[in-house]
Amino acid sequence: MAKELTQVELAERANLSVGAVKHLETGAGATTATLVKVLRALGALGWLETLAPPPAPFDPLKLLEERQRQASRAKGPQRVRHRAATSQ
Repeated sequence: MAKELTQVELAERANLSVGAVKHLETGAGATTATLVKVLRALGALGWLETLAPPPAPFDPLKLLEERQRQASRAKGPQRVRHRAATSQ
């Protein structure tokens, strides 16, 4: 996506200082807010989806089943102990 903008033009579109744009380009301490403003100015907010896609829907029953499976694997085979019957 080539926008052919100068740093000054991008800074104006994003309502940032030129220094903030330079910091972002060089990786020298830019903030997340600066990144979002620049992406918005470039019309590229969808790029953020590539970093962190939306999470899958939360299903508490699947979570419970997975935890039960993990717990049973961690315990290993269970031994049954038999007690000898004593007469009194």
